[in-house]
Amino acid sequence: MPFIFFSQNKIDLKAVFDVDNKQIKISQTIVYHNTTNQTLDTIYLNDWSNSYSTKKTQLAIRMADEYKNDFHLAKNEDRGFSMLASIKQNGEELHFHPLKNQIDVIKVALNDPLKPDGSYTIKLEYTVQVPSSKFTSYGVTDDGDFNLRYWYITPAIYDGEWQYYSNKDLDDLYIPKADVFLEIEHPNGYVLTTELNTSHIEQLPNRQIVSLEGKDWVNNKLFLSRNSTFKTIQADDYAIVSNLEDNDLEVIDKVLITEKIKNFIFDNFGKYPHKRLLATKIDNDKDPIYGLNFLPSFIKSYPSHFQYELKLLKIVLHNYLENTLLINPRKEQWLLDGIQIYYLMNYVDQHYPNMKFLGNIADIWGIRSFHAADMKYNDKYILAFMLMARTNRDQPLAMQKDSLLKFNHNIANKYKAGVGLKYLDDFVNQDIVKQSVESFLAENKLEHTSAEAFESYMKSKTDKNIDWFFNDYLKTRKKIDFKIKDVIKTEDSITVTIKNKRDNNMPVSLYSLYNDQIVNKTWVENIDGEKTITLPREGANKLVLNYDNTIPEINQRDNWKSLKGFFFNNKPLQFRLFKDIEDPYYNQVFLMPIVEFNNIYDGVTLGAKAYNTTVLRKLFNYKITPVYSFGSKSLTGSASISKTHYFENSDLYYMNYGIVGGYSSYAEDLFVTRVTPSLTFMFRESDDLRSNKRDMLRFRYVNIKRDKDENNIFTSTEPNYSVFNARYINSNDNLINFSSWYTDFQLGKKFSKVSFNYEYRKLFESNRQLNLRVFAGAFLKNNTDPSSNYFSFALDRPTDYLFDYNYLGRSEATGIFSQQYITAEGGFKSKLETPFANQWMTTLNASTTIWNYILAYGDIGLVKSRHNPTTFVYDSGIRVNLVTDYFEIYFPIYSNLGWEIGQPHYSQKIRFKFTLDPQSLLGLFRRRWF
Repeated sequence: MPFIFFSQNKIDLKAVFDVDNKQIKISQTIVYHNTTNQTLDTIYLNDWSNSYSTKKTQLAIRMADEYKNDFHLAKNEDRGFSMLASIKQNGEELHFHPLKNQIDVIKVALNDPLKPDGSYTIKLEYTVQVPSSKFTSYGVTDDGDFNLRYWYITPAIYDGEWQYYSNKDLDDLYIPKADVFLEIEHPNGYVLTTELNTSHIEQLPNRQIVSLEGKDWVNNKLFLSRNSTFKTIQADDYAIVSNLEDNDLEVIDKVLITEKIKNFIFDNFGKYPHKRLLATKIDNDKDPIYGLNFLPSFIKSYPSHFQYELKLLKIVLHNYLENTLLINPRKEQWLLDGIQIYYLMNYVDQHYPNMKFLGNIADIWGIRSFHAADMKYNDKYILAFMLMARTNRDQPLAMQKDSLLKFNHNIANKYKAGVGLKYLDDFVNQDIVKQSVESFLAENKLEHTSAEAFESYMKSKTDKNIDWFFNDYLKTRKKIDFKIKDVIKTEDSITVTIKNKRDNNMPVSLYSLYNDQIVNKTWVENIDGEKTITLPREGANKLVLNYDNTIPEINQRDNWKSLKGFFFNNKPLQFRLFKDIEDPYYNQVFLMPIVEFNNIYDGVTLGAKAYNTTVLRKLFNYKITPVYSFGSKSLTGSASISKTHYFENSDLYYMNYGIVGGYSSYAEDLFVTRVTPSLTFMFRESDDLRSNKRDMLRFRYVNIKRDKDENNIFTSTEPNYSVFNARYINSNDNLINFSSWYTDFQLGKKFSKVSFNYEYRKLFESNRQLNLRVFAGAFLKNNTDPSSNYFSFALDRPTDYLFDYNYLGRSEATGIFSQQYITAEGGFKSKLETPFANQWMTTLNASTTIWNYILAYGDIGLVKSRHNPTTFVYDSGIRVNLVTDYFEIYFPIYSNLGWEIGQPHYSQKIRFKFTLDPQSLLGLFRRRWF
């Protein structure tokens, strides 16, 4: 049932800008109408300017979860806040206070209770300290411009229960529409840009007072700039005000594009109820046209006018809907996103039906042979959603926005919502969905409504059962996967059995084809397990499910059957240079030339990789990588094969088993062969995918065969050996609090050992960082050669007999490559006189901030070897932490060896940590988005 709000809601505000101190002094009156049948003696106000005030707000916590450190490391004066001096009702002071864990929400006790159909009038006096724009794009820029949103206090909606929540940089404040009157006083030399109408301007000697007004308003964006880049393009009584980068388009081209977009939106949604609509660079930066925007600007993948047009259209669609479709954006964002993407797709279908996903690049020789070059522009929406669905990281569309992973919130769920409306439209047919969306928007324009009201409206417009869309598609993570199981053909008919491989009630389209020409299309519904139907033959020679790829199906490799004969169903083998988009009609093998530098013994390696992994993750994967190593002048390489199983709605979400083997140098003219079968289980919180808590249990059997060299100190008397290894890892990765621990068990022919490792990092409010690591390991049995420490615990540089670490020179005892540091086992940086323990070892590594990325470190420990007394060891020094875990330098100062900094050959004591592994470096990106 739609909510009913009347225009009695009013906001009357006077704001005086102190640009030098980045402050706004505000006097405000709020009139709010109670449309419910309940009497209210307490009200709530949104004070989102205060969400920047501490490092413990929900905004700060979310930024830390996504590894954004700008806010936490910022100076106090760069973080904003609000100072509320008073709230009065009928001239009397009201009691108010921010909520305990939500200081950007204010609870106010009314002196005069608010009766049904009545209204309260309150007056507020407060000052807003505007934050830096580097946190959320809104705030004060480095140039002194003010980009503002959610900058003044607004009433929270009461519709039977209070609808308030904290700012989490999701741009989703839910407020009632109101008649807005603003009086802005600012210094001369600034230009004011807003969507509100200017009613009066008063010029003072050094300042200017601008009066603004708007009816039935929810937006509160305001831009105060010294050198405004906003341009206004007027079309009749409607204007688009924009500062988007325009790719150097001519003014006439921008006018024509703006008119084209206006006509498209007005034709579908009706006139915009306000006179001006903002389309800003901030809008685009927060929600760009994802696709090839990561390519360098000199690569013109799309025509300039197309890029600008789609960019402008996407923003205008969103802002139009945001200002007219008044739903709760925190809880029901899918509806706004779905309509936006649905019409973005319709626009491309209508005006650019031949535009390819790769744009102009698709026609380049060498690229046009890729399946990606065949993809239409709109195919990218299913592709982006599948990136999450194929890795078991997708989330329901109906889930609250603040519970979504960043990739889902920004990309995947938006696209799935738009694709879902396309799917529903194709199923219902006759443009019923399109017409219903447009009439729903027209009937509810500027009226508070809900996704539930949209569902009821849609169901009233069709006789078909569309419960599957609002239940399975929207509210669950259920995947779509159908298969043609069996076909019986005669000259006149085809009897086909379709299998639904997933537990859902979604329909699928079945196409009959003759040489890729569509003969017939049928929608098959209610497939509970399997369903058999009979169709007229009509000369068809192929059956295909979801032929037009309208349905976001997770696997299309079993969607077709040839009617020509059995052997025609075998998919031909297809070789492709470089990774490609999956083509379900071929068994694809990809070849990629590779140039690598893995260690100093093999040097630069040149070769090729043959594999089956596409852009979208597969469950079965193999990879063969033969390379020639110019350093060792030999053929080296690796090979692997694995199978993955994903489990939905379970804490155990991932299982992988397989085998990997490799052949490479481990010393000068010495080679190692490593073959490792493994089984891995991974766990997470199934009800909170944003949680960084992870658990992993891994079993593996490491088989090592090495060339033996008596002169090499790292060669044991047993060059060939096998070790069973079991490890359990628990981690909770976060910018503010990081913790991780593991237990490890190893069983070899002549030894068995256990170890425990715990790491903790804390970033304090003072920006001081504390790092702690504890390691303890002991042999349960050790019958190895007593003259060799090859299997012993290492204090500063493990021998890495399991070949897990990316040592550039693992067998080096001197030189720069012997100084590579990997945090493992003892974790010491100094090379002491007792570097190994063949009985037990326990150490503590600690470091803390001195200044910025410079830290002091200290290590202590106990080392025990057979026939030797327990030795106390320690070291200390300076750690330069450029990128934690990826690039660090350690300068030893004092240890058991004395003052190392004054000893000869000090440069050889410096240790460094760095990685060139692309997969490790991608972790910096993944932890922010996934």
